[in-house]
Amino acid sequence: MEKKKIFVAGNWKMNKTVQETEEYFQEFLPLLEKIENLEKVEIAIFPPFVNIPKALEITKNSVVKIGAQNVFFEKKGAYTGEISPPMLKALNVEYVIIGHSERRHIFKESNEWINKKIISALEEGLKVILCVGETLEERESGLTFTVIESQVKTALSGVENALENIDIAYEPVWAIGTGVPAKPEDAQKVHEFIKELLKGINSEKASSVRVLYGGSVKPENAESFLKQQDIEGVLVGGASLIPEKFAQIVEIATKI
Repeated sequence: MEKKKIFVAGNWKMNKTVQETEEYFQEFLPLLEKIENLEKVEIAIFPPFVNIPKALEITKNSVVKIGAQNVFFEKKGAYTGEISPPMLKALNVEYVIIGHSERRHIFKESNEWINKKIISALEEGLKVILCVGETLEERESGLTFTVIESQVKTALSGVENALENIDIAYEPVWAIGTGVPAKPEDAQKVHEFIKELLKGINSEKASSVRVLYGGSVKPENAESFLKQQDIEGVLVGGASLIPEKFAQIVEIATKI
């Protein structure tokens, strides 16, 4: 199988207006043009829903892909405030993040809901980034691998034959937005575990899934993560909001 590109994804969360989105890309895209070997990396940015049309418009002639931060599992109906997979597909969005820890813990999304979202998104031809990760309490209780196994297996139930359209981001909840990332060697152990889980789910397609690390990734530590054997990309939060910093992470990825 052809080696997949290192995936550098930026999750903006609930940040930036349409105007600020335009200003961001006016600064970010010229920075990318200065980076050599850009073809080694896949770049995607996930702005808030209302900014997606502007982001798509500005990046249409660039290498940057635009994704959505969330999606609901029904195609249409009386679900006030929700966005459906067909709505995203109609915009030509390629990726959607599902199961981010903030969705799990703030909005109480269960593994079962996340599974339904993945099934619905894949049916519409969207590619999925599935987020998994343990809380600090779970980690300190020695439950990291138990939690990850449950999250991965439940989320991928019924889509075992569609792994080529799924990537997984390991984001320890205690490292997100705290400035305290996991140690690269600890993250590697979890990534290796996820890879083994995937082999058990579908041995033929397991290698098509990239496993990304997320949680306080910044230019200063990106290389230490990306050099690990089973870390095949990064899902960046705060640093992706600053064009210069995100471009630096992209450049680091091109040199791995």
